[in-house]
Amino acid sequence: MIRISLDAMGGDFGPEVVIPGAAKALERHPDIQFVLFGQQERCLPLLAQYPKLKEKSVFHHCDVAVAMDEKPSQALRRGRYVSSMWRSIEAVKTGQADVVVSAGNTGALMAMAKFCLRTMATIERPAIAAIWPTLSGESIVLDVGATIGADAQQLLDFALMGGAMARALFEVERPLVGLLNVGVEEIKGQEEVKEAGRMLREAGLDTMDYYGFVEGDDLGKGTVDVVVTEGFTGNIALKTAEGTARQIAEYLRAAMSRTLLAKIGYLFAKGAFDKLREKMDPRKVNGGVFLGLNGIVIKSHGGTDAEGFAAAIDVGYDMARNGLTQKIENDLKKYHARHPSSAGPEAA
Repeated sequence: MIRISLDAMGGDFGPEVVIPGAAKALERHPDIQFVLFGQQERCLPLLAQYPKLKEKSVFHHCDVAVAMDEKPSQALRRGRYVSSMWRSIEAVKTGQADVVVSAGNTGALMAMAKFCLRTMATIERPAIAAIWPTLSGESIVLDVGATIGADAQQLLDFALMGGAMARALFEVERPLVGLLNVGVEEIKGQEEVKEAGRMLREAGLDTMDYYGFVEGDDLGKGTVDVVVTEGFTGNIALKTAEGTARQIAEYLRAAMSRTLLAKIGYLFAKGAFDKLREKMDPRKVNGGVFLGLNGIVIKSHGGTDAEGFAAAIDVGYDMARNGLTQKIENDLKKYHARHPSSAGPEAA
């Protein structure tokens, strides 16, 4: 049984998306037990519409819901211990749940998760890892927005955590890991990136293979299983990819409706276009994973629908079932046992 805690009030639509999304996820994974936190006047009538979900759920009322535009510091002061977001995270800390999923305010979720769960020993900064569709399948990109800037040791930690996630999600024994850079030559790039590359080459890791530097076009090619960068660059890359996908979809839609001949051609090629639409559907890869915490936290897009939220639950299910936290802890211990001088101060 995988126990998943849900912030029912998170996101642009709250329980109107979270509860139907949970019902969809339950159809795919009957071994899920849900723990829901939210305002009962909005959640319970919806929960009653899904008898199977209600049977597999425990509901806890919370008066406070964190707003999507609330500053993290304000949300932490106002919602600590009482909000649906905090209590859903706390369920992981107390062992009521194996993973928490929220579509809520990203900054507030990260602040509360760090405060409640704490970072793992030797990890200075958590990272947000995104699942990235590629020509060869899927890859993992991190960090996509948790922190701005990173030194060489932090980039190496991201590589270790991303590699552990790839083993948990893709079930590959030795994932291929690359560092995002402005060129593949070793002389190019910022000093922190070049130093991280040297450290990864010399690390002698048996849990992953270091590929070297990768460039922006390698993200879509799927050159490596894990692409490592810092949050500023990663977030821009993520938003650019999402915008480009929407742009291409609009181009296709306009082209297919421009003339009668184009409309007829679309009817003949409808199957191919349906497959393309499914491949480009951002809901299919919804769910950012907070790495480096003492617990699994999944961030869903705030504006997603029930299908997208169910996909985020799917990610959390896979991470819990395959022991993501334990894999990261083991990989960090192995590395720092070989390189004791690299271990940073333990999180308070």
